[in-house]
Amino acid sequence: MTDAEYVNIWMRPERPARGPKPAYTRAQITEAAIRIADAEGLEAATMRRIAAEIGAGAMSLYRYVPSRDDLIMLMADRLMGEIDVTGMPSGDWRADLTRYADGQRAMWLRHPWIASVQRSLPGFGPNQLLLIERLMGVLDPFVSIDENLGLMAILNGYVEGTVREEVSSAEELRRSGLSEPEWMARSYPYVDRLVKSGDYPIFTKIVMEARQPHLSRDDQFRHGLQRVLDCIAAALPATGSR
Repeated sequence: MTDAEYVNIWMRPERPARGPKPAYTRAQITEAAIRIADAEGLEAATMRRIAAEIGAGAMSLYRYVPSRDDLIMLMADRLMGEIDVTGMPSGDWRADLTRYADGQRAMWLRHPWIASVQRSLPGFGPNQLLLIERLMGVLDPFVSIDENLGLMAILNGYVEGTVREEVSSAEELRRSGLSEPEWMARSYPYVDRLVKSGDYPIFTKIVMEARQPHLSRDDQFRHGLQRVLDCIAAALPATGSR
């Protein structure tokens, strides 16, 4: 498809101006795709599989969603709608950003396949636009729009990087058939040898002194999030920091 032929999915009317009423909606197709992806992984959410889920002909779905890229864009935007930003900005920027970060992490953990979706190029769907307005509105009174973009990139980078690692670790444990304590126990002889070698003093300090690896995933996430928010606070003028 050339640039001239491309039409953003949000610019396409969901139903034609003329003709019979559509039998399905994009929302129905998107919900079915998400159910399949949650149960079987993103690759399982094909048009044929979705059509079977909702009782439609596979080719007929292309009248509603022209391409797989469009489908994934619809799915990703639908998930952004699960992040509750009601009432933001509330006037307490730190509470708002904490609530957003917790909501984003919870959404990723409910739908771990989102980690495999390339979202570098935004689709600007309705839920993403709502997030932009509400979330960036939190710091808008205190900083320029460029500074706001940079600070949100730091926050989102932390949340997505941390949760991506969490999702990846959970998948590796699932494939191994081991629990996290069992995996650690299996690794102990090698770690013990590294420590006793004396060749890796920083690694040894991590093993012997660090508390973070022994925290729950929730506590690890919250600890790191507070450090990120401290960095954001340092970038705000005094009134914003307070």
